[in-house]
Amino acid sequence: MTTPENQTTATPTPPAEAPFMRTIKTYVLRAGRMGSGQVRAFDQFGPQFLVPYSAERLDVQAAFGRSAPLILEIGFGMGDATAKIAQVRPDDNFLCCEVHEPGVGALLKRCGEESIGNIRIVQHDAVEVMDHMLGTDSLDGVHIFFPDPWHKSRHHKRRLIQSPFVQRLAQHIKPGGYLHLATDWQPYAEQMLAVVSAEPLLANTASADAGGFATKPDYRPLTKFENRGLKLGHGVWDLVFRRV
Repeated sequence: MTTPENQTTATPTPPAEAPFMRTIKTYVLRAGRMGSGQVRAFDQFGPQFLVPYSAERLDVQAAFGRSAPLILEIGFGMGDATAKIAQVRPDDNFLCCEVHEPGVGALLKRCGEESIGNIRIVQHDAVEVMDHMLGTDSLDGVHIFFPDPWHKSRHHKRRLIQSPFVQRLAQHIKPGGYLHLATDWQPYAEQMLAVVSAEPLLANTASADAGGFATKPDYRPLTKFENRGLKLGHGVWDLVFRRV
């Protein structure tokens, strides 16, 4: 089961002569139509909640109108979980990256209609956002929920959670900050655990007795797809690592 509400994908690994770290992206563009409400949300709420991508450092305090812990979310899908997390954690700022236009429109609509003031959206690739708009040791946390598992073996190289990407993430997280991943595909969960455990800047918060997987933090809501899967006996695996 793959949850469309929070789905992040990665492009294929580039040819050997192209350095992977220069070309990795956190998405694959997918076709989608926006509803009329999503279209209106861009005009009505975009000026308040959209942050234009720029290849220069973001003034985070100016963007949010306050100073608060900064959480980066990569690939929020349609934004339902993102909105709920921001509402239960009003003291944190959430900078959310998504390139899928209907999802951006849907979250803009939620932010405007429900007055969720601690979300800002960048409709751009998260790698370039991190590299150009955010500095090293600038994030208090990173959320990546239900990235595309790329089920077929020949497509595993397209998975987002790979060592170069995790290394890059770790450098942007402050010491003491965290990385929270979640997936409903066990083979991907096991790969995630192996990859993130191998990153020396990150330490697992889960005990070995738990198999290295964390208990779902209270702030992450269950999506309707996740609830349906759990009723069918499908698992969901959370990983929470701390930056050392």
